[in-house]
Amino acid sequence: MARLWNGGMRSTGRGSGVKAQDYAEVISGLSGYYSAEGVLTALGNLVSLEDPFRVLIATVLSQRTRDDVTERAEKALFVRYRDARSLARAHIRDLEYIIRGVGFYRTKARAIREIARLVLEKHNGKVPRNIDALLSLPHVGRKTANCVLVFGFGEPAIPVDTHVHRISNRIGWVRTRTPEETEMALSSTLPRKYWLDLNELFVLHGQHICRPVSPRCSICPVARYCRWNKCHR
Repeated sequence: MARLWNGGMRSTGRGSGVKAQDYAEVISGLSGYYSAEGVLTALGNLVSLEDPFRVLIATVLSQRTRDDVTERAEKALFVRYRDARSLARAHIRDLEYIIRGVGFYRTKARAIREIARLVLEKHNGKVPRNIDALLSLPHVGRKTANCVLVFGFGEPAIPVDTHVHRISNRIGWVRTRTPEETEMALSSTLPRKYWLDLNELFVLHGQHICRPVSPRCSICPVARYCRWNKCHR
């Protein structure tokens, strides 16, 4: 949506007119709204840490797959294979059958078994806490690596999916064409103290209100900060 108000020009910088307090007020506004709606249980740091290996495998499974399908496949997989050692020994056909609902399940079955093997052989059975090491694993791009850092280790990072990319452009925090550009732009402008909560809040907002088609601008709790909304009133 950046092209609607950016003339299609490529830029990776912060949107003009963004004030320092806007970041705090948008994060606070979304956190307060979704807490009041019962989606979030508390304000402040929203991230609840999970097993890094499980976060890694689940995020790989989620690529080009709906959240509900990913959740079912991930739960079924870890009922059968509880850790990297058991997953590394799994038969490919068994893995394919368990995760058959996700997109590109045959390719992902081989990828997650190889990830398990590499975690065992190269990282002593522990998921690496370094983004370069994570990126060296099969089927692991920047979004997946950053998800592991945030949700597995509680390390400040900015996982950028379609929701984060869309909303960041709509509210004018960035003017970018790709999620990778959005990550780089946000990393250079967004205060680090907001990095942990950004993905979870923007994903919720993208699912419930700031949808790709027919966004519910009239009830958006941060509409006054949104450049895209102002163009469509």
